[in-house]
Amino acid sequence: MDIGTIADEPQLEDLLSQPSPEVIASLGQLPGDILILGVAGKMGPTLARMARRASEAAGVTRRVIGVARFSGGGEAELRSHGIETIRCDLLDEQAVAGLPDVPNVVFMAGMKFGTTGNEALTWAMNTYLPALVCRKFAHSRIVAFSTGNVYGLSPVSSGGSRESDPCVPVGEYAMSCLGRERVFEHFSRSLEIPLSIFRLNYACELRYGVLVDIAERIAARQPVDLTMGYFNTLWQGDANAMALRCFEFASVPPWVVNVTGPEQLSTRDVATRLAGRMNCPVQFQGVESDQALLNNAERGLAALGSPRVSVDQLLDQVADWVQRGKKRLGKPTHYDSRDGSF
Repeated sequence: MDIGTIADEPQLEDLLSQPSPEVIASLGQLPGDILILGVAGKMGPTLARMARRASEAAGVTRRVIGVARFSGGGEAELRSHGIETIRCDLLDEQAVAGLPDVPNVVFMAGMKFGTTGNEALTWAMNTYLPALVCRKFAHSRIVAFSTGNVYGLSPVSSGGSRESDPCVPVGEYAMSCLGRERVFEHFSRSLEIPLSIFRLNYACELRYGVLVDIAERIAARQPVDLTMGYFNTLWQGDANAMALRCFEFASVPPWVVNVTGPEQLSTRDVATRLAGRMNCPVQFQGVESDQALLNNAERGLAALGSPRVSVDQLLDQVADWVQRGKKRLGKPTHYDSRDGSF
């Protein structure tokens, strides 16, 4: 996929929401409306737009509905692209019960940043809410977002955690995410809800992501920490496409899939390549550990297809975007956190 030079946010969001031929074909076969819970987050708006665009390209008439509190705005923008919106506090049981019944649900709601010091709300969002959602949408097909954090650190030499590996989460955020998965699995089995669990490891675009975090440190002449010496990442548009295709694989018990790029990236190498593109010096601190938060994405890539945007393309775009001082979200990934604190 040739993404050229991305000039501004409208072009960026258009690219992030561009459906692949596989997504168009998949949503062309999917019956019924799609409801996205937690649509106002970093990925939700472009995922919703991709669902809308893919449905139209497939000639399918359906509602795409985004649900969130919209406390930070974004509702009018979604509506302008043909997405219906519903304001809802998802921890309000009656409000959730009043949502429309739809056959296809994407669960993107959750809490990560701000967990430290607010652990109770994190557990409520990440483990109590899934129970409400499963009871409400007991007759739906659900794609539930999760995270590679549920595995904990793995040896760099292993090539990353696989879906069959035991989960050993570190920190309350990761533990609550495993709790979210277990609650979804329980209701999938007991209520026979077809479900996919989408273990995403670092989606990246130009306003946030691991590559942006590293580029910002280089631009600010701050050292890049090497302790988390390796990581995975994936263009957010590809993550959106893979998530929507997961409706095809929803099953009882749940289909669990790691989603990230195919490469195991070196923090040192990525920083060096970014610095070269930015014509900036790069400083390092720390030493690479022999363990890192890494996912093996072989199953996901085999089922859901290869990324359309390469790491080299991402590095070009991120370096250019940061150098031009374009807007960022100010939401660092904390990819270098090794103790599970966020």
